[in-house]
Amino acid sequence: MSDTLRVLFLGDIVGRAGRHAVQHCLPFLKKEFAPDIVIANGENAAGGIGITAEIAAQLLSCGIDVLTTGNHAWKEKGVYPYLDAEPRILRPANYPPGAPGRGWAMYTAGAYQLTVVNLCGRVFMDHVDCPFRAIDAILEEALHATPMALVDFHAEATSEAQAFGWYVDGRCSAVIGTHTHVQTADARILPGGTAYITDAGMCGALDSVIGMQVQQVVQKLRTQLPMKFEAARGRPAVQGVYVEIVADAGRARQIQRFQALPSSGGIALRAEHGLLPE
Repeated sequence: MSDTLRVLFLGDIVGRAGRHAVQHCLPFLKKEFAPDIVIANGENAAGGIGITAEIAAQLLSCGIDVLTTGNHAWKEKGVYPYLDAEPRILRPANYPPGAPGRGWAMYTAGAYQLTVVNLCGRVFMDHVDCPFRAIDAILEEALHATPMALVDFHAEATSEAQAFGWYVDGRCSAVIGTHTHVQTADARILPGGTAYITDAGMCGALDSVIGMQVQQVVQKLRTQLPMKFEAARGRPAVQGVYVEIVADAGRARQIQRFQALPSSGGIALRAEHGLLPE
């Protein structure tokens, strides 16, 4: 039996373009990386903002094992009962008590158990409970069952995401940032063994503004007038990270950020290894 747990994490899935790109690329990515578990952030899968029960079920049926979300989890009220009923979808754990759904859970991944935690940052975001205190409480319980824990840290401020990564270094196997839809170039293994990236990127239309139609966003920024944004279509990409974790120790062995570009001729994959500690 391998001593390594392999995780494939897909960045925010944005609209129909993102959903179709994931459905098209995921079989290829599974063959390329042979993951034990596939995790994806789905909070923008419904028209670019929010997620519905129908779309969540569709994504889970195409090969995603766990869906995380973020501050847009609450956009479609019809999904609230689904958040309570479906254990494979998470919402941020640091929303106040009484919010639908669960913020973390343990999942079978190959021969091992992996704790997956969903948290929201607070800088330029909703007024939620402290994510630093929330992770302390979660790890106190979860680490009794498995040494491996992965956090989707859904945050606007890069400084807050990096601070969180350093805060849990050596206690979490990986901290994967989401929310900005722009893949960052700082994938690395922190000194304590935590795989880290500020943002995994997005699955959606490349020719867009973070997945939305360009002209609508430009018009809004030029005029400051109300404007309804719609998810862009066209040339898609699937962005994310691949992480290997030493199962017994709960420490990351490697992290790679990748971008998969589907086309009529196949799928082009660009991957880059993250930095290792000196």
